[in-house]
Amino acid sequence: MIDRIPSGTRDVLPDEMRELRAMTDRIRAVFERAGYGEVYTPALEYERTLNIGTQAAYRMFDEHGNVLVLRSDMTIPIARLAATRYSHAEPPLRFCYQAHAYRDVRPQRGQTREFLQAGVELIGSPAPEGTAEALTVLCAALDAAGLQTYRVGVGDASLYPTLLDTVGVPTDRHERILTELVRRDFVGVEREVRDVGLSDAAAELLLRVPRTRGSQEVLETLSSELDDAVSGMRDVHALLAPEVAERVIFDLGLVRNLGYYTGAVFQVYDPAHGVPIGSGGRYDELLATFGRPLPAVGFALNVERVHIALAGEERGR
Repeated sequence: MIDRIPSGTRDVLPDEMRELRAMTDRIRAVFERAGYGEVYTPALEYERTLNIGTQAAYRMFDEHGNVLVLRSDMTIPIARLAATRYSHAEPPLRFCYQAHAYRDVRPQRGQTREFLQAGVELIGSPAPEGTAEALTVLCAALDAAGLQTYRVGVGDASLYPTLLDTVGVPTDRHERILTELVRRDFVGVEREVRDVGLSDAAAELLLRVPRTRGSQEVLETLSSELDDAVSGMRDVHALLAPEVAERVIFDLGLVRNLGYYTGAVFQVYDPAHGVPIGSGGRYDELLATFGRPLPAVGFALNVERVHIALAGEERGR
């Protein structure tokens, strides 16, 4: 008998499916009230389309020998859709989705190979206004899902690379340091930074900044080298309603491993679940690769993780 399924995949049975459907319906209603129209794109795309700042995990050939890949997220497909199907539409464009994505997994780590995402993409709205809108919709969706203890970490994808340049870290050493930072391996970051041979003051700055996180007060206590870098975070915070601002934690060490992020980046946490349950950020240069340069920002929630966090919160009440 064939009774196994690939690692990183699972069957969803009726009771859980009803709960997931009810939760995603509430999230979709938030998106629609905010003016986001639902779209769906093919799970399969040409490799040359998705090979922008990320690498697909699963490849195959079609009948003509073209390389097809399973999408690893919805941001690039929707950027393609916006630039081609809405090439003459007046921005901003607002899209939402619920769709599966596919990524490689590490053996024995319990990671998910196939997962359902729910998210939005706001095309043509620059920072800080567009970023503030995305954070507002994100928090409204999490509220609608039923979560109460979540927080949204906000950083800037350009902050730490800029700091590496400022203190004189050679370009060929950036990737190694950033790789450790993406993993949140601060021991690895320290090892790589010490290996560069910087002055004590420069090394101390590179090690202190990634551990700096908190409310907007942390943005007012930074050294002069970082003042310009965090000005965008201050501008976003000034536009947030109090109920959204109280959910935000500024995290100067937040770095994403997707190469298309250009500015603000987000990560959603809930103490009821030990891994991030959502993420997003700005990708102001991605649309230009499809022929329509427009600023953009978006986020995606991992539906299964949101559901696990919700169950964890309910058990703890």
